[in-house]
Amino acid sequence: MDPNRTVANAKQNRRDFIHHSASAGLTLSLPWVVPASALGLSGQVAPSERITLGVIGIGPRATYNLQAMLNLPDIRCVAIADVSAARREAGKELVDKHYGNKDCRVYRDLRELLDRRDIDTVMVATGDRWHATASIMAAKAGKHVYCEKPCGLTIALCQEIARVFRETGKVFQAGTQRRSVPNFQYAVELARSGKLGKIHTLYASVYEPLLMNDWLPREKTPPKEVLDWNLWLGPAPWRPYNQAYVQGQWRGQWDFDSGARLLDWGAHTVDLCQWAIGADDTMPVEYEPQKGRIVCRYANGVQLILEFLKTPFGDRSPQFITRLGTCPVRFVGDQGWVETGDEGEIEVHPPSLKSEIPEKVKRIKGLDVSAHARNFFDCVRHGGQPVANAETMRHSHIACHAAAIAWILDRKVRFDPQTVSFPGDEEANLLRSRPLRDPFEGV
Repeated sequence: MDPNRTVANAKQNRRDFIHHSASAGLTLSLPWVVPASALGLSGQVAPSERITLGVIGIGPRATYNLQAMLNLPDIRCVAIADVSAARREAGKELVDKHYGNKDCRVYRDLRELLDRRDIDTVMVATGDRWHATASIMAAKAGKHVYCEKPCGLTIALCQEIARVFRETGKVFQAGTQRRSVPNFQYAVELARSGKLGKIHTLYASVYEPLLMNDWLPREKTPPKEVLDWNLWLGPAPWRPYNQAYVQGQWRGQWDFDSGARLLDWGAHTVDLCQWAIGADDTMPVEYEPQKGRIVCRYANGVQLILEFLKTPFGDRSPQFITRLGTCPVRFVGDQGWVETGDEGEIEVHPPSLKSEIPEKVKRIKGLDVSAHARNFFDCVRHGGQPVANAETMRHSHIACHAAAIAWILDRKVRFDPQTVSFPGDEEANLLRSRPLRDPFEGV
């Protein structure tokens, strides 16, 4: 594949090619055998109709996502960028094995991948520190973006993502895939149906917040071609290399993580709560940390309660039913409630509503990304906004960040969704952003 040839320019059909070749005096030897895959036969998609995909960051979550995307017949993964040689080679092996060839290109520097004009879409699945910067770079390079959550380390970065995608017209899908999973969709539908009465309280499970900024001991920095530590840090402040960071111990670190860990689950659960009450275009106006929770209030009086869960599978708040799995949410009205989680089960009150739940809504669990990816690629192909677009992400992510700021300050804060600020609160407003390092300094 020519890296400088756009997919749009590649859509020259066979008839046009034959006509052009004949007029140019070229000799065609007949019969001319064309592979079925080139014509889109045998259930395959013709190359001119494929959407090309590049991957930026190929850790465990990206691998899970990519396995689902590879199974979409009109998607073709052509490149992987990762600062770790081992990870990018493992990604290439996965892709090449799926297609039965050796065509997947690998890059240490994401800029080389973004320079390829034949790539239509990218999946950004680095650590949190890179999500916003890589997504913005991709949009400016003309790519549509599927970005793992949390999409921005700060309120300011979430704002910037929305602005850039609005201006470029590129499609953005946040990796909050529970919007596309049947049991969560049904719970939201039930909350909005009126069968639970007027919804007055929403419960979103989140990790217990954690705030650290201690440096691990310095270790010898690997050669750049083995692991590019400078590019791993990216926009985050510099600190000495330690292998544990690369293996996941960046989580909970202020320099690398989002909102004191609140967005690890909150990016999903707060997003679902906002959707359940039709609040995708706004966010709560008040945030108050309490023991084991943060209580948030919308302008219309509805409460959003972020319940702390110490671990993914245990030490649950009394508000949640353990067996419903990770990322549980509960929507409570004056005539009933509904709760669901990643195991796919749905609990409702009154019990009479149980018989109305279709069996099919339990078949796909909350981690499945297939439908969410399909929604993204369909919008790339046909236009329109995906279910977790940049504006929807902006509002739900900023709600989580505002809650985290209240927890960090250990006091109630008030927030204006229109100005995206804490009126008259200089201390809180300073936490809306943080300095960013030039991610390519010294490269």
